[in-house]
Amino acid sequence: MRILLLSDIHANLEALEACLAAAPGFDQVANLGDVVGYGASPNEVIERSRSLGNIFVRGNHDKAATGLIDLEDFNPMAAASALWTRNQLTPEHQEWLHALPQGPLPLEGFPEANLVHGSPGDEDIYIVSIGDALVPLLALPTPLTFFGHTHLQGGFFADDNSADGFRPEYRTVGQAESISLQLKQGTRYLINPGSVGQPRDGDWRAAFALFDTEAQVVHFHRIPYNLKAAQDRILSANLPARLATRLAAGR
Repeated sequence: MRILLLSDIHANLEALEACLAAAPGFDQVANLGDVVGYGASPNEVIERSRSLGNIFVRGNHDKAATGLIDLEDFNPMAAASALWTRNQLTPEHQEWLHALPQGPLPLEGFPEANLVHGSPGDEDIYIVSIGDALVPLLALPTPLTFFGHTHLQGGFFADDNSADGFRPEYRTVGQAESISLQLKQGTRYLINPGSVGQPRDGDWRAAFALFDTEAQVVHFHRIPYNLKAAQDRILSANLPARLATRLAAGR
């Protein structure tokens, strides 16, 4: 089975469509949350995401857009985006976002893996360093967990001898590229497919991953997309201009 892993689309329709156009063949799609927030196409992205399947966990921006959390912990730019998104969502999409399940959840068809937005212990906590990852790696009942939230493609591993983090090392900054990771027996993994709609690793290209359950390989992908169109939508919506400019920097 080949599972397309999408996370942190953040209402960036242009990035999502580019990922789907470039993705190799897949059997199902797993979405790790933050379908909305920051970007200017929340309804279109929800509709497109729902058309791909029903495997979702909720993200913090999904909760913010439906009033499940207050905005005190959001920075002013994120809070402004959440409020704008609330006002744009159709009633149907509001209801759908509100009902998204909390992770971690088992990956449908492959119970050896879990799906979560942030940390398995707290969906809103960021896993950025090996210090953040070590307890979940050792405590989780499954050897493989896919997570998002940080917008950083890569992840962490632990075996009997060591524990560390890893990031795909790409050769270009503007072309489509893919790097594969062979999973090893006896090793536990936390893997982030990266952010479709707002990468924060200094690479502006949209990120996603494909997991081949039989070969036990995760294929990381970076895909260029129509950046200007996504930026123009944000500016036309009178969202904070920084939400547009940061897309080009991958920050």
